[in-house]
Amino acid sequence: MADLAGVSFKTVSNVINNHPNVTEKTRQKVLRAVAELRYRPNVSARSLRHGRSGFLAIALPELTSPYFAALASQIGAVAKQQSLTVLIEETFGEAERERLALESLDTQLIDGVVFSPMAMTADDVAAHPGSTPMVLLGERGHPAGFDHIAVDNVRAAREVTEHLVGLGRRHIAAVGAESGSGTGGLRARGYRAALRAAGLPVERRLVVSDVDFDRESGARAMTALLDGGRPVDAVFCFNDLMALGALRVLRERGLRVPDDVAVAGFDDIEDGRYSTPSLTTVAPDLPFLAEEAVRLVVRRLADPGAKAERIEVPFTLRIRESTAGR
Repeated sequence: MADLAGVSFKTVSNVINNHPNVTEKTRQKVLRAVAELRYRPNVSARSLRHGRSGFLAIALPELTSPYFAALASQIGAVAKQQSLTVLIEETFGEAERERLALESLDTQLIDGVVFSPMAMTADDVAAHPGSTPMVLLGERGHPAGFDHIAVDNVRAAREVTEHLVGLGRRHIAAVGAESGSGTGGLRARGYRAALRAAGLPVERRLVVSDVDFDRESGARAMTALLDGGRPVDAVFCFNDLMALGALRVLRERGLRVPDDVAVAGFDDIEDGRYSTPSLTTVAPDLPFLAEEAVRLVVRRLADPGAKAERIEVPFTLRIRESTAGR
């Protein structure tokens, strides 16, 4: 290209990089050569020379989940504003896949990682610190020294349960409870706290665990609750997909929602806004979460030694037809 334009390699570089100290005549000669040779600059190589690749990786459990798909879309939109291209790694919530994702993404070709672990513990994550800036999402695996973003699941679940209690419901089932400090465990803690504060017992037969957090799991859980011999007048499913499965079973059994059984979910996925009835749910502020995730990556790129931040994501209880009626 330099030979075709009759200039030095340095002059070609100055023109391509918009250096001001180039005469217009020379600039036009180089641009004509660029057009003739159909030259396209290697953006990745240029970025690496300046210490940046321009790529942000997102490692999420499953892209078929409407919640994680929406989250990936939100992060992608914010990243684009920062001239970052998003790469997505699906881990399926499996410990080995999560570990491999961390190892493969710890490279100079990636500027930062937004990681939502489902199986790895805090100790597991701490054992793979790497050198790439990483922001952790959710409840699992947030050791000291890492930027971390999460919803207050205990408080959110307590608000949902208090809403159901306030409607006069006294036999409130919970679907998705787990032990420990994961999502299901924290939401179960909020559920139990609200019942106890209202003077209601926590009925073990109304608490369903061992679920996959999908529509089928919600349907199976609702069937088991209705066939379990205990009265049920409300169901709090720990995500919206399970709530949609529960709504299907209630309709098939001829039960009215919310007259006979009120139903609430968590996540505010789009399907719940258009279901019949529309679904009461917890709506985490995904735009806020995405903004903060990208901000923390960019901040750590500028200052690798910055003190780790823990960000709490705001949420709103969206009361819709499945608990409030039409």
